Amino acid sequence: MDYGLKGQVAVVTGSTSGIGQALAQGLAAAGVGIVLNGFGDPETIEQDRAALELTAGVPVRYHGADMTKADQIADMIAFAEKELGRLDILVNNAGVQHVSPIEDFPIAKWDQIIAINLSSAFHTTRAAIPIMKAAGRGRIVNLASAHALVASPFKSAYVAAKHGIAGLTKTAALELAEHGITCNAICPGYVKTPLVEMQIADTAKARGMTPDQVMKDVILAAQPTKKFVEFNQLTGLLLYLVSDAGASVNGALLSVDGGWTAA
Repeated sequence: MDYGLKGQVAVVTGSTSGIGQALAQGLAAAGVGIVLNGFGDPETIEQDRAALELTAGVPVRYHGADMTKADQIADMIAFAEKELGRLDILVNNAGVQHVSPIEDFPIAKWDQIIAINLSSAFHTTRAAIPIMKAAGRGRIVNLASAHALVASPFKSAYVAAKHGIAGLTKTAALELAEHGITCNAICPGYVKTPLVEMQIADTAKARGMTPDQVMKDVILAAQPTKKFVEFNQLTGLLLYLVSDAGASVNGALLSVDGGWTAA
């Protein structure tokens, strides 16, 4: 399918693995130049960057901005415009998790999760808006979570951050609506990413369960389909939202969770 995106440019945070990597690959396949971002082994990141550039036939760059550092985030957005000449799409995906009862929740972990999962999206959006306003068009898509809509125990920082993303999404949508810029949030249920794999182990420890019990009785118990959300299902929604077909979708929190939040 031709989404009419060829020649556009996107920044995708947290795109060296998991959901972010899949979304970056989907955009690149649609003809979008990409700025990757995320942590990992530098050699592996460069191999993945070069492979994506070769297979998709689009320019792919990497910027190692630390999502807890506002100045580095601003530099990443400026880098995208300087290197690739424009910025049409911003995908805020970077995220971390920690599972613990509130009374035992490490303060440093709270601060880190709020910074990476919430504040980084503010900093990227703040820096991208002037570029998009000058172009008269832009698409901002925040990867929220079912936890932007409902809570779960032992995830206070993550749930708070994702609820914050929901509010930031709606506010940006209202402020930018008359400038040809939309802002929406995709709210996935559980996707089998490295983050979820770690969450399974942490939840098993916090609740005194085995990893298999966590998978069956905690993770997939929340999703009526009893299936993980697939990467391509998220990519399909993203491509719709950033295309002209999605121009009237604005300020929406779109659930992709197998029915988890329907109840």
